[in-house]
Amino acid sequence: MVKNKIKELRKSREMTLAELAEAIGTSKQTIHRYENGIIANIPRDKILALADALGTTPSMLMGWDEKQTIIPGIDGSEIQVRRLPILGEIACGEPIYAEESLESYVAADGALDADFCLRAHGDSMMGARIFDGDIVFIRSQSFVDNGEIAAVIINDEATLKRVYFYPDEEKLILSPENPKYAPLVYIKEELESIKVLGKAVAFQSTVI
Repeated sequence: MVKNKIKELRKSREMTLAELAEAIGTSKQTIHRYENGIIANIPRDKILALADALGTTPSMLMGWDEKQTIIPGIDGSEIQVRRLPILGEIACGEPIYAEESLESYVAADGALDADFCLRAHGDSMMGARIFDGDIVFIRSQSFVDNGEIAAVIINDEATLKRVYFYPDEEKLILSPENPKYAPLVYIKEELESIKVLGKAVAFQSTVI
């Protein structure tokens, strides 16, 4: 169970409740509730932060099915397929609320270095060939290089944008890939409400 995994991993890394709480930006009382199953519906950004702090993946921590299976290819070769969870939606126009519930799974190449998927919503990333309804594969990480596309949480809402961070100026620019949308600019204290969930490493479009 999730509560047992959190406690076991925390203790294996010799972390106290307070240390884990500080690492993910919450209170030790909240960690205690996670470990005792009092809070079962853990927010998505905390799942990602917990996995990072405990040295595991969100799928392994939550017990999501990501096992690889082998299917035969057209030429008789073997193809490894991995199932990754789709977690709610992410806005590609204006930010929308990031659903916490697990929607479904999507099959992906077993070699794809991703931890979860998000379904794009809107048209602001169409210049990067990411369209409404596309599945975007995300690798969990808290930082990305300038110009890379990332899933970003802003005040408990999620968006998908190119990220440009200027630490000397304490400025973050989230840039769309559609000229009809203006970049989102955050400075100084505003940065405290923003968290990078991970880097977009691939996407999957629906063929009609």
